[in-house]
Amino acid sequence: MKQSNWKKHSVLIIAIIATWLTTYFSYLMSFNLKIDNVVQQFILFLNPLSFLLFVYGVALFIKTPKRRNVYILSVSVITSIIMFANAVFYRFFSDFITLPLLFQTSNFKDLSGSAFANMNFTDLFFFTDVVIIYIAMKWLPTVSEQQVTKRQHTLGRKLYFVVSATILMFNLGLAEAERPQLLSRSFDRELLVKNIGAYNYHLYDVFLQSKSHAQRVLADGSELVEIQNYANAKYAEPNEEMFGLAKDRNVILITLESLQTFVMNNTMDGHVITPFLNELSQDKDTIYFPNFYHQTGLGKTSDSEFIVENSLYPRNGSAVFFTHSGNKYQSLSSRLGENGYATSVMHANNRSFWNRDIMYRALDIDQFYDVASYDIGENDAVNWGMKDIPFLEQSAEMMQHFQQPFATRMILLTNHHPFTLDEEDMYIPKYTSNSRTLNNYFQTVRYMDEAVKLFFEDLKEKGLYDNSIIVMYGDHYGISENHNKAMGMYLDKEITPYDNAMLQKVPLFIHIPGSNKGEVREQLGGQLDIRPTLLHLLGIESRGDIQFGQDLFSEDYDPFVIFRDGRFVTPEYVYAHEICYDTETGEEVDIANCETSFDRVSEELDYSERLINGDLLRFKTDQSNGENGPTLQDGKPNPEIRSLPQ
Repeated sequence: MKQSNWKKHSVLIIAIIATWLTTYFSYLMSFNLKIDNVVQQFILFLNPLSFLLFVYGVALFIKTPKRRNVYILSVSVITSIIMFANAVFYRFFSDFITLPLLFQTSNFKDLSGSAFANMNFTDLFFFTDVVIIYIAMKWLPTVSEQQVTKRQHTLGRKLYFVVSATILMFNLGLAEAERPQLLSRSFDRELLVKNIGAYNYHLYDVFLQSKSHAQRVLADGSELVEIQNYANAKYAEPNEEMFGLAKDRNVILITLESLQTFVMNNTMDGHVITPFLNELSQDKDTIYFPNFYHQTGLGKTSDSEFIVENSLYPRNGSAVFFTHSGNKYQSLSSRLGENGYATSVMHANNRSFWNRDIMYRALDIDQFYDVASYDIGENDAVNWGMKDIPFLEQSAEMMQHFQQPFATRMILLTNHHPFTLDEEDMYIPKYTSNSRTLNNYFQTVRYMDEAVKLFFEDLKEKGLYDNSIIVMYGDHYGISENHNKAMGMYLDKEITPYDNAMLQKVPLFIHIPGSNKGEVREQLGGQLDIRPTLLHLLGIESRGDIQFGQDLFSEDYDPFVIFRDGRFVTPEYVYAHEICYDTETGEEVDIANCETSFDRVSEELDYSERLINGDLLRFKTDQSNGENGPTLQDGKPNPEIRSLPQ
């Protein structure tokens, strides 16, 4: 370009460089992206450029300087908002925003407390490029259109976009060389952002979401046979001694919000964190699983509900409760309903949060006791709804009037980010670290422990205890990887990707009063295993159901836990952040030890994704309790999901 052309587009050049550098330094400051070598660092530096060249390059087609500047400034504001939103989201979820989450607007009000808690004053840095561009527009002289010929325009634009495309191809080539099959392993969003950049990742996400919506339209049911065969081959025969052990008992399934196993049988500054749960783990009627993992994705609690109900993996990059609430499912509640159980969910939050009022119909849940079903006194409220102690107390009162046998899922609330607690509910003092989140976490866990203790006493007093099976599990992590420094201080060690994987353990308690079957089972397990395990304890056969979990008590149980993001744990190895570790020692070992499991992980995650995206269970019309499982027919009416009046 001639000198006049450079002058004309000086604002454009400054905008590209300013946003490029702001994005790169945002990567370094706000995201825990593991960089192993110089090539990966170079890719991280390069990857925003191709997108920015293209999107800012549209300004070359705008003739009026004023309109051109408005467009450039608008692009810089939008890209800054994208990076800012991802950073705030990442601090809580340790992941990047996906397209479906942007449409989950009914959750925004409830999530606002967590969002504000994750904002920092330093977030103003994301808008550095906006300030620089605005200053450039004010101070740089304007060059008239007449100083640049039409031919110069055309040649300049062609050269500009050739360079943009070349940089994109070069970026993709480097990324593919550094990480083969990058785009086919799209369940790892961190890998995508590291290699193709945050902006290109969001474009790719749009493509993936469009593809998933098209899958339902094109599905014809033929894929179901392959998936059914896989599930049948994975089926684990029930243990004869355990099958039917809790037959005809009421089922009380409690979600212990954000509870991780590292607090179990542990102290904080000399204070016992979970005294009741510690005692329960050693009870003669409790089977406790300390090596049990959550398998949730971005849907967090709703994902754990989906997993427990269906023994399927949640969707990659979105919450199934929102994106596929119109699907047909072969849920736990449906199977229990077929066997005479009155099914319900008790959760003192808004009925529309996570789209529960709609999704519960698809899961064949008879009744939803939401926040309107509870009398929330002046001191009973917590930022997410209702404190655990009054919630469990009122829930026990309601249970006395349930048709028996009943099966109810209860979702606790107090131990939820940002882990706020009233002073009168603090049984132990705060921890002292650089993380406010971790400091508060121990207190809310201790409160939840007390709530569960009082609930057990209530069940005994109301005559519901002896004829029930009480299953309790942690739904997802409470402390994300963004608090590794504070966790390292508490655990007195440097936190590695191996440790992060180990910290995904959540406790599982199966309490069967009078059974005398209590033990601590050290075997591996995951949330997908709850559905088949519980059905078999109740004496309900699950053969033929399409499920990816197995009965934890089966002699055929295969200890292999797959995370939604592609990490996995076996008795021998842990795969996390592209590194293979020895499970026992945490030492890094040859990646070849883990590579033998890659195909299995990809296949199982893919089967589950196809099953959901294609709504394939609508094609399952076999006879109930037959060889291939229960009937799921399109014409089956959904029960009314309603709440009790206050």
